[in-house]
Amino acid sequence: MKYLDKIEFDKANSFGLGNPNDAYAQYFDVQSYLNALTEFGKAPLFLANVTFEPGTRNHWHVHHADKGGGQILICTAGEGWYQEDSLEVPGENCSNEWLEAVSDEDYGKLS
Repeated sequence: MKYLDKIEFDKANSFGLGNPNDAYAQYFDVQSYLNALTEFGKAPLFLANVTFEPGTRNHWHVHHADKGGGQILICTAGEGWYQEDSLEVPGENCSNEWLEAVSDEDYGKLS
């Protein structure tokens, strides 16, 4: 659902905005925010709420793992686009390979 009002979006964003996602800012074209819901490495599965400002695009990327791995995306407020290949969570020896930014042309084909 699109929200035209930040107050209404914040009400729907039940997991909270979090802090600016500075660690990965180089892979996002606009500001994103990260709110960790579990402590990385302390739970069998890392859970986080990522919030994107309108128009945010993150770069293409691949989730690698020796076994399993991947990412589960659940939209709880607003709307967005993603491309899925396959996923298995949790994984062993997981890493991300960040690729090029999503082009204006590719993004424009989505609407």
